[in-house]
Amino acid sequence: MPARTSRTSRPCRRPRASAAAIPTSSRRISKTSTSASMRTSRTGGRARWPMPIIRNAEQGVCEFRHPALLARNRRGSFTLGRLESQIRVGGASSLTIPTSTYRIQFRNGMTFDRAAALVPYLKRLGIGHLYASPIFTAAAGSTHGYDVADANEIDPTIGGREGFDRLSDALKQHGIGLILDIVPNHMAASLENRWWRSVVEWGEDSRFSHFFDADWTRRLTLPFLGEDFEAVAGKGDMALCLDPDAGCLAFCYFDSRYPLSPATYALALDGIDHPLAERIRQAAALATPEDEDDFHAEMKQLGATEDRAGLDAALAEMAGDPARLKVLHDAQPYRLMNWRDAPSDLSYRRFFEITGLAGLRVETEEVFSESHRLTIELVLSGQVDGLRIDHVDGLADPRGYLARLREAVGADCYLVVEKILARNERLPSDWPVAGTTGYEFIAALSEALVDREALPRLNALYGEVAGRTLDPQAELREAKARMVDVNFAGEFARLARLAGEIAAGHDDAGRIEETALKTALRDLLLAFPIYRTYGTDMGLEPADRHRLTEILESVRALPSPPQPQALGFLARILVGDVTGSEDARAAEFRTRFQQLTGPLMAKSLEDTLFFRLNPMIGLNEVGGEPMPEIGGLPEFHRLMARRFEEQPAGLSATSTHDTKRGEDARARLYALGEAPELWSGALSRWRHMNRAAVQALPAGPAPEPEVEWLIYQALAGVWPQDLTAEDVDGLQRLEERFVAYLEKALREAKLRTGWDQPDEAYEAAVTDYARQLLSPDSVDFRRDFIAFLSPVLLAGAINGITQTLIKLCAPGIADIYQGSEGLDLSLVDPDNRRPPDFGALIAGLDCTCDPADPQAWLDGRLKQRLIQHLLAHRGRRPDLFAKGEYVPLAASGERARQILAFGRRTADQSLLVIAPRLMLGVLEGRGDRLPPPDAWRDTAVHLTERFGGRRFRDLVSDDILDPGAELEVRSLFATRPFAILLST
Repeated sequence: MPARTSRTSRPCRRPRASAAAIPTSSRRISKTSTSASMRTSRTGGRARWPMPIIRNAEQGVCEFRHPALLARNRRGSFTLGRLESQIRVGGASSLTIPTSTYRIQFRNGMTFDRAAALVPYLKRLGIGHLYASPIFTAAAGSTHGYDVADANEIDPTIGGREGFDRLSDALKQHGIGLILDIVPNHMAASLENRWWRSVVEWGEDSRFSHFFDADWTRRLTLPFLGEDFEAVAGKGDMALCLDPDAGCLAFCYFDSRYPLSPATYALALDGIDHPLAERIRQAAALATPEDEDDFHAEMKQLGATEDRAGLDAALAEMAGDPARLKVLHDAQPYRLMNWRDAPSDLSYRRFFEITGLAGLRVETEEVFSESHRLTIELVLSGQVDGLRIDHVDGLADPRGYLARLREAVGADCYLVVEKILARNERLPSDWPVAGTTGYEFIAALSEALVDREALPRLNALYGEVAGRTLDPQAELREAKARMVDVNFAGEFARLARLAGEIAAGHDDAGRIEETALKTALRDLLLAFPIYRTYGTDMGLEPADRHRLTEILESVRALPSPPQPQALGFLARILVGDVTGSEDARAAEFRTRFQQLTGPLMAKSLEDTLFFRLNPMIGLNEVGGEPMPEIGGLPEFHRLMARRFEEQPAGLSATSTHDTKRGEDARARLYALGEAPELWSGALSRWRHMNRAAVQALPAGPAPEPEVEWLIYQALAGVWPQDLTAEDVDGLQRLEERFVAYLEKALREAKLRTGWDQPDEAYEAAVTDYARQLLSPDSVDFRRDFIAFLSPVLLAGAINGITQTLIKLCAPGIADIYQGSEGLDLSLVDPDNRRPPDFGALIAGLDCTCDPADPQAWLDGRLKQRLIQHLLAHRGRRPDLFAKGEYVPLAASGERARQILAFGRRTADQSLLVIAPRLMLGVLEGRGDRLPPPDAWRDTAVHLTERFGGRRFRDLVSDDILDPGAELEVRSLFATRPFAILLST
């Protein structure tokens, strides 16, 4: 998805701103049309798609039936459980399962032809499928493609359809498949978007007004001005013009042109005595939304006439009258407004806080068909093998959407969803997808690689530096409160208004005061522990009803709980226990509530708390939580066994375009957390060395102590392994990246500065502090910093190799983000979206790589070589890696705690992985040398009977082993501290 942390969209060349209990059962509510703001056509009600779920207990099958399927005499079914769980159409199992994926970010210099040139490299690396970021035409200047402007055109800026076809041909020639990232939830709220432009110009009369999730009880809001319309007009910054390129009259605000409604052309031209003005009046009088293309073509011809200059002058004169401009503006179907007012006064659903992305009503059949036409064509043509569904939680009905998509693309297409699962939350079992994009896999890795015994001490030391008691849940609630009260005030107000309307029309609700209802709604939103539930027009399903019951209990246990009657009535709305006359409004409330809880959690946790609460920033990752309770290896093994049972074909990601830092930076920070006392001592020393760079500001020191903690820890994570204290050029390159990260981190924390009201003096003081650390005057500090980091770098590199082995061998599809096959020390976006050095990566496949050489661990060569080696084995033995049972293996001996071991097993094949963990203490005093075999002395890995009687080949050395009941680690790690064994 686009950067979630992006601030509200700004106008082009904006002037610089001055400094209750749930019933155990409830009837199914009727399928009536929703309110005007949710309808899908001028005349009809909301498009319905009944989709009963029929379970076959003997076969473990969930079947999706709907009119379109029945009309074609076809049935789509999704079998739950292991990989033999396939999507079936007509009884034939044919789901495409990748052996691995490689993510490429298009744009920023990456075109189809450049990607095609990389295909031979991807083939050598062993990649099964290329996984492409959005390729459809996006808003001008887009750096990510999630702001789609035309879902049925491949973006010309990256090569268009011809370039895509060339890439497709190159992939097929090398036997590599293709997975596309698609964006069903939103489109660019940009005039380049033909659908959106039509809605702006014609309002609710537009052919596309029902495409967007807008409230048509009022004018469409366009929050792209630097001030209110009246202020802009009064300053002379708003003009009128004939836009010859678009073929319309328009308000002109710097580089932006907002088309006038043709119905108001007569008002705009009133008093202008000019031949061209008369012809324009006549054309506008006959214009209709249905023939808007013809109208604009005629207007372009009129704009090309020689006598246009006189009209331009007359329009300019009219624009000099602010009062007349206001009258004309008030007549439009839209309202131009200050971008700062968007959180409280927006008339359309947006993506998170980004007003430049408008929510699509893809739950309706027409919108689905029109917005997926090219996507479906590419799948059915065989050019695309799979789809990644962006932000599935934003959709009104994810389950219904996915079933419709599955029917449209057929049984072969691989589908995964971008879905963030909270701890112990599970992907709905009846979704016809292979799994998620893998954020929960990243969180599971921390269970294996973080020292659970040292983490509480690290947290305590951070609390001492911060000077406060750490309470993550209380801080999350505080962050959510700000989001509800400020950032999502408009969405909250709409929900509260709906709840009030339902209560007013409900005979047995009693009198519920508006204030009580708002308080109960706010508390319910703040207590929501997951991203969303998946209720439909028929209410909540049992699992979600149970979760809601738990949430209500937590709300009632608050020190100041809301009024029971108000809370109970909200619960009734959510589960569908309302009178028939309120079914439609209750369904709308349920949908909008669910569409709010996701952004609320994401913006509060990922984009606020992750930058506020920083004991170990490596844990502040999408899919995770700050200060989690680490369960260690038992929890890791439990999660991997569950992964094997529930989504063995889900993606196993370690870095993405949305992660907060690169996978190797995260692995290094895990190692840093093994020595909290050493870290604390070093931090105190560095703070003392650089105390003169701290500035005293009226609001307090800058940076404050806990921000200093963040600075040094983030610097440890991103520090290039070969950067010396005196490398001026390297330090300058690092400074550019690091300062940009730090500014973003400060604004995301929303404590002393923010995107909406930046404190430039505070930001300058903090970034100047960071610059000082990298300046020529701080050589002594950097020498001390690098000396401290030396064992951390190697321990982190060891973590990185273990992490890679898990990704390649544990249940799931190994997913590699562009460039992360090498060392990935990137920071949060946009840093992690920099184009990789593919030249160096290609050359890396030809470099020598001795697993006994610590430099090969530190510089990424070993990682890349292992990926190449194991991907080849995944390709040759797909059943073992896809269907092989996950078996945890126990270790014993002095270093048992430092060993992670597991096996994969089918009837005729077995794989064993033995890897190191928690190595910082083992490396102490060894500099940059790997631990010798003697470090493992009496340590052994015990094989279960499932692996007994089998001989194994070491995939690195080619040695043959006949281990019996156990494996001696000292012997296994004789030349390098890891082993991958494959049965012969």
